Amino acid sequence: MEATGAQARSQTGGGMGHDGAVDLRIEPSSKTPVSTQLRDRIAAAIGGGRLLPGDRLPTVRALAEELGLAANTVARAYRELESAGWIVGRGRRGTFVADTLPSAPDEAEARLAAAADRFARRARQLGFGSARALGEIRRAVREHGSRAGGRSPG
Repeated sequence: MEATGAQARSQTGGGMGHDGAVDLRIEPSSKTPVSTQLRDRIAAAIGGGRLLPGDRLPTVRALAEELGLAANTVARAYRELESAGWIVGRGRRGTFVADTLPSAPDEAEARLAAAADRFARRARQLGFGSARALGEIRRAVREHGSRAGGRSPG
């Protein structure tokens, strides 16, 4: 399998993900099954923010061809990602990154708190007060909408 170092691209020639390409390096000599490696790489790209909610993934066939893998191998990775909640299949429209990450509630709460801390420090660094910073958060939440399955404070 000549997949080492491959980068996934969408069918339109643009990159998979908002930053142009997601490294889906597969180690053919690894004892870890190729479908598991692929699943873990895609999940890491989603968890790390390189693939964003709503990003469209390449078709099974296109990704298999790009990486030099069997279509069944990619299909298995996609099935496992979908059953774990990382991606959603929308029939003929394609496969997309899920709107909500499938992380444990405690981990998600910690990540949200860390993101809020970073935002507050940056807003202060830019010279904005708490009222303006909170206003921007409210605007962003309205703009991006409420996600189904969102967590309430708790």
